This record gives sequence, C-alpha cells and structure tokens, in this order.
Amino acid sequence: MTVTPQSPLDLFGTDSLVGEDDLAIRDTVRRYVQDKIKPQLADWYETANIPARHLAKELGSLGLLGMHLEGYGCAGTSATAYGLACMELEAGDSGLRSLVSVQGSLAMFAIWKHGSEEQKQEWLPPMAAGEAIGCFGLTEPDFGSDPSGMRTRARRDGADWVLNGTKMWITNGSIADVAVVWAQTDDRIRGFVVPTDTAGFSAPEIMRKLSLRASVTSELVLEDVRLPASAMLPEAAGLSGPLSCLNEARFGIVFGALGAARDCLETAIGYSQERQIYGKPLATFQATQIKLADMTLELGKGLLLALNLGRLKDQHVLRPEQVSLGKLNNVREAIAIARECRTILGAAGITLDYPIMRHANNLESVLTYEGTSEVHQLIIGQALTGQSAFQ
Repeated sequence: MTVTPQSPLDLFGTDSLVGEDDLAIRDTVRRYVQDKIKPQLADWYETANIPARHLAKELGSLGLLGMHLEGYGCAGTSATAYGLACMELEAGDSGLRSLVSVQGSLAMFAIWKHGSEEQKQEWLPPMAAGEAIGCFGLTEPDFGSDPSGMRTRARRDGADWVLNGTKMWITNGSIADVAVVWAQTDDRIRGFVVPTDTAGFSAPEIMRKLSLRASVTSELVLEDVRLPASAMLPEAAGLSGPLSCLNEARFGIVFGALGAARDCLETAIGYSQERQIYGKPLATFQATQIKLADMTLELGKGLLLALNLGRLKDQHVLRPEQVSLGKLNNVREAIAIARECRTILGAAGITLDYPIMRHANNLESVLTYEGTSEVHQLIIGQALTGQSAFQ
C-alpha cells in the first residue's frame, strides 16, 4: 500500500506554533536560499571561495542582518523569526548562516547592546544594510573555551588605547570593515570597535579548511593598534560583555543546525525513493524506513525545543543554560542525522552532487564553536547542581 508522502516536519505540525508574520519571513528566506544560493554552494565549497560582500548586500536588502535588533536600520523581528531564518540559511550552508550570525548576533549586537550612541549611529545602519561587514574577536590561539585567559591587551597611552594581540578562527575577519575586539585592560576585559583600516591591524585568511569552506575564516593580528578613547564599548566591563554576545549567536545555532539536518534528511528521503536496489526503490526496505523514522523523530523534537526557546526569548525570560540545552542537543542530533543520511546514499553521499557530506563537515565546526559540547554540558551541570566544574 502506498500513501502520499509527507515532509518530516509536517508530522509534527510545527507551523501551527508559529505566527503568520514569522512564517512569512521563514518562507522568504527559504525561497532565497533555494533559488539563489543552493545552485552555487557546491562550487563555493569546492573552491573555498564565497562572494561574501555581494551576499552581505543581498542579505541586508532582505532585512536579515541584525534582524532581531531594534532601531538603527534593523528590522526588529521576533527572536523566533530570527531563529527560523537561521534554519533556512543553514539548510543552504552553515557558512551562510555563520555570515549572518556573526554580523548580527556578535558584531552588531555587541555595538547595539554595549556601545555608545555615536558607535551605534556610525556602524549599525551600514551593517544592517550589508554595506559594512563586521567580525568579532574573542577567541585566541591558546584561549577558546577559556576566554578569561586571553593575552590580547589594551593599554592606555595618554587619551588613546593601544592594542596588541592575536585572535583566531574569526569568521568574516579578512573581509570585515570593523572588528569588535575584546582585550585585557587594567580595569577588567573591555571591548573595542576597531576599523580594520587602522594602522597595525591585519587579518590573514585561514586556508586549507575541510569544514566551513563556503565561509571566510581569519586570524586577527593587532600590532600597536592605536585607537581613540571613544573606541571602547562603554557598557561592557568584564567577561559578561562578550558572553552576552555569544549567547545571542548560540540561540541562532539552536535553529540553524536543524536546517542542515533537515536538508540532509529531505535529500536522503528523495534519494531513497529514486534509487533502485534488488528491483525496487530503496525506500521500500524496512531498514531504510526505520532510519528515516528515527531521524525525523530527533529533527522534530529539536524543532519543538527550539521553538519553545524562541517563545521564552520573545518573552525576555530565556536563560543562558536553556540556550546551552538547545545548542548541545540540536547540534549533536544534527550531526548524527547527517552521518546517518550519508549511509542511505552510500558512496554517492560523499560527493558534492549531494549536500550531505558538506553539511556533515560543516557541523563538525558548529559542534565546537560558540561553546563546545563539553562547555554546554558543564553549563547545564552547574545549573543542576549549583556547583561549577569549569576549574
């Protein structure tokens, strides 16, 4: 007996949990990714060359850059709409979602949340339009999960600040017009808005990547970078400043990783219906259907979790440990789905003719950036026990 096939998330009826405006934004991003992005992704990934500046302007014209922020040219959407947009972007490629996430949830959010009015007026409107690109300099070669140990230092010299140090694994770094750089000072960790044409600033691109190849990843080098006093973010003092930005980016990943997983699952379902083996479609075998059912279950559970976190964020009651729940679960399940889908495609699954291995490779990076799985496990553990196990 045959029945009309359903898409995986139709079984969960999740659209009924989302408002019409947010669904319209999701559908607009889905069409953009399907029509403009997906046909080019295999080439971008293979050549490790993405037209990021052109894409930033397109994404800005769609209102996706800093879309969940208010004012200064930002769209002011709900957090749920932002999450659903991230899901559609990452259904294209994690690198595309990273471009939007770093621009809006890290660089723009840092200025929006912690910056002066002058900094906001100068940078946020062109960044929202995609006319200026930002990056976020926190991670260092020896300090990723432990940012409190950063060696980048800002010292006072008269009325100026002078910055020295190195940042690593910085998305958008080589193409950025402005970098938000975090540094140790005599008065705690501080953030600085650094125009990238400032003398002493350089951002060599990191090459030979096997993951996030459709994304610009860079090192930031600061050698006696002299900035005026007005370059410091006035409302951020201590590690809480950059961590507040990371929490914004992690929220987008909670949704985004599911987009990669959904694209893998839909690809595997389509392939199994067309691939003939022993004289009948691969989809008719029990082993195939069991795999598809289990993956659909985890995808739907992940989206239900993400939508609930979006509801909490829109009510302004979302806690960091709840974001950690979402990031830990959804990325972990997404990479498991990608790997299982690859087995359904067999050898075809390792080629760029299909998106599955590309997604799987990308998710290896998503699994560790914005907090490794272990970091999020310890955040959740601390919430449960009241005891910190970080040191």
